[in-house]
Order: sequence, then structure tokens, then C-alpha cells
Amino acid sequence: MNKKRQTLLYIICDYVSAIIVWTLFFFLRNEYIDAYYLEYPEQRALILTDEHYVYGLCFIPLMWLLLYYLSGYYKNVYRKSRLKELINTFFITLVGSFILLFAIILDDNVPSYEAYYESYILLVCLHFIVTYIPRFIITTRTTKKIRNREIGFNTVLVGSNEKAEQLYNRLVSAKKSSGNKFVGFVNVIEQQQYQMAKYIPHLGNIENVKQLLKGRHIEEIIIAIETKEHAYIEKILTCLQGTKAVIKAIPDNCDIITGRVTFNSIHDEPLIVISQNVMPIWEEKMKRAFDIIISILVLVLGFPLYLFTAIMVKRSSKGPIFYKQERIGQFGVPFNIYKFRSMYTDSEVTGPQLSSENDSRITPWGHTMRKYRLDEIPQFYNVLKGDMSLVGPRPEREYFIKQIVKIAPHYIHLQKVKPGITSLGQVKYGYAQSPEEMAKRLKYDILYIENMSIYLDIKILFYTIRTVISGEGV
Repeated sequence: MNKKRQTLLYIICDYVSAIIVWTLFFFLRNEYIDAYYLEYPEQRALILTDEHYVYGLCFIPLMWLLLYYLSGYYKNVYRKSRLKELINTFFITLVGSFILLFAIILDDNVPSYEAYYESYILLVCLHFIVTYIPRFIITTRTTKKIRNREIGFNTVLVGSNEKAEQLYNRLVSAKKSSGNKFVGFVNVIEQQQYQMAKYIPHLGNIENVKQLLKGRHIEEIIIAIETKEHAYIEKILTCLQGTKAVIKAIPDNCDIITGRVTFNSIHDEPLIVISQNVMPIWEEKMKRAFDIIISILVLVLGFPLYLFTAIMVKRSSKGPIFYKQERIGQFGVPFNIYKFRSMYTDSEVTGPQLSSENDSRITPWGHTMRKYRLDEIPQFYNVLKGDMSLVGPRPEREYFIKQIVKIAPHYIHLQKVKPGITSLGQVKYGYAQSPEEMAKRLKYDILYIENMSIYLDIKILFYTIRTVISGEGV
């Protein structure tokens, strides 16, 4: 499958549709609604050179593409529901047309206010019909290919015995394919023999699932465990945490699976889709846009302060101005975090150590930076790169994560989201000086993930700003 090509096809069709709609709308509006062209019909020959038409042709299609992107339409292009696609197209059409009504149409010369309602209805009808028809054709064609087994998703079964076997046989023998291409199965409980071994390869144990899935391009994981294995469901979900694959389960497990789930029918085989999205897609996109805008503003407007901080770091002790260190980010992916150096060089020659309030490794200027969190400023660059967010659980080193997981195995759930410069855990608990304290701070970060929203991010940012100004950062 070529997801990029499929996504590009949707984008091109949407872009061309927006151009066609704007052109039709502009001509029809000027033919029947605009008072100026109704009074001077001979001027219609100049419509193509009208600056409003030309500017609209340049910018309006881009506005529509942005709205579709924010709504998450271009995500999971091979897994579209035609009903949801229809609703999504209609809803975005209403919103986008409303924006254009206030941005462009209200400046028209009209014979009466009724003309505004006519313009809005005309734009909604044109845009919905012209946009939805090519979408419907592409999605129907793709769905047909999936059902005919021309397109498939690499799938792993979690389960190795009777229920897994029954599910596998139902999916494989179905007249219309669900799109699952089984590459193997993983077991939950160790056994000498597995029923599924006669159908597909045995990949290993659930505990090593992330390593087993590397390089296999797995897009879907289906949990089909036995009743006696229900006690392991939390462990299974923890092991699967961070994988980008869609996770599903057979219905009789639904009463023991926690979190937000939605029912999804794959033709005649209903499965539960376990949602890994902690925010609606549109809000997720808004959060990213918010991160970028704020980071650019902070980095540009605060340049004099950063320059002063850099000079003070250089004067305080020998060594580089900046300090980078590998941390673990979203989905367990490592990245380099950047800070202004607040410690003397070679401060960890004996191995990784957490800092404390009266740490002798911290320089005098380092104490001041930490008090006002000036050492964290370079992390706005990490936010721009996409490694981090403004708000999210603080990223840790793998060395300490392994220690925390022994105390609190559910720590791994923090990797659902991007780490942040500030967090609810840091605001409510402060800096942790040991793995035990990190585990105690964990409850606040879990609470944040369960209630993530732009509103909560803004509250945490304001609280952080107050902490920084008051010098309570240590």
C-alpha cells in the first residue's frame, strides 16, 4: 500500500474541487445575487479579472485543505467509513462556508439581506456536492479493493489457542475481507504447544511484543485471549502501549478493558477498537499549532534574555553553553533534549544521577537558572522540532525509566503523549529527586493524560509562569 499516494490523491481532489466550487459560486452569485452585476450586466465579462475572484482562487482552496487537515480527514486514508466521511464533509462544509460568509460575502452589494442567506446556502450546496462526489468514488474504490483482498493491513494476533483460532478462521474464510493480513501471533501464557502455530508463525511472548514488531510494519493488533488469560489484560495493554498500530479485541473482553472504546463492525465480525487517542484529532492539531506559535514567539521575543543567560553560563564555569542529553519521548522513541548547562562538566562520571536541591554539582549561576527555569529555554527548540510539547509529562532517561517501571509499571502509559517543558506533575509535585518520587508524581501525569485539553494546557502554562516569576522553580 502507498498511503502517501492515497493521501495525495484526496488532497488533489479536494484542492481541485475547491477551485471549481469557488469559480461556480462566484459566477452564480454575480449572475443572480450581486446588486452591482445585476445593475450592470455588461461588466460580467470582466469577472475573471476581478481581484476578489483571483485572491479567492489563491487562498480559499488552501483554507479548505487546512480545515480538512485539522478535522483529521487525511488520517487513516485506507480505513474510511463512507457514512462518517459524508458527515465529516457536510460538517466541515457548514463551518468553512460560515467562515467565508463573514470573511468575504458580507462585503457584497446585495439588494436585501436575504441575499446573504441565499449565498450561504448556494455555497454549502455547491461545496458539499462537488467535494463529496470524488471522495465517495475514491473511498468506494478503496473499500472494494480491501474486501477483494487487493489491499491489506499487516496484523498480529495476541492469543494462541481456541478463541484466537476461531477468530482467525472467521476472518480468513469471510467472503468479504476485513483487510487483515496475519503475519503471526504472540502468546500470553507459555505453553508447550499453541493451536495457532498450525496457521501462522509464532512470533514470541507478549512481553517482547515491541521488539518483535520492529521492521514488520504492523498496522493492526487483535487481542483474542482465553477466559483464563483475562487477568493479563492490563499487562497486555501495557506491553502494547506506544505501538502505532490499531488495537482491537474480541467483544467478550470488553467488560474488562478500561479506557475509551468504540464498537466497530468489520463486516460480519464485530470487534472492539481500543482508542489510543487521548484528544480529538482537531484538538490534537490545535495543540501542535499552539506549541509552534508560542515557541516561535518565546524564542524571538526572548532573545536578549537568552543571550544574557548564555554569557552567564560561559562565565560561571568552564564548558559548553548548551547541554544535551538523550531522553525517551512519545512511543518510546529516544531524542536529544537541550538545556543551558547548569552543572559543572563531568558531573556524571560515576553514572546517571538525579539532581537535588543542594546538589554540589550545580554551578552558582545554575542554581539561579533552575530557580527561574531559565535552563529549560532551549527546549522550545525541541518543541519546534516536534520532539516535545509545551505541556506534557516530563521526559526521563531510559536508565531511570527502568527503575520507575519496577515500582509503577503503568508509568509506560505516559509515552502515549509527547513529553513537555512543563507538566501537571511538575506543577503539583515539583522536581523529583529519586525514582520513588517520580512514581509518586506519576498520578498527576496520568490525571493530565486522562483529561487532556487545550484549556487544561493553558491553565498549566499560566500556573508555570506564576511559578517562574515567583522563583519557586526549585
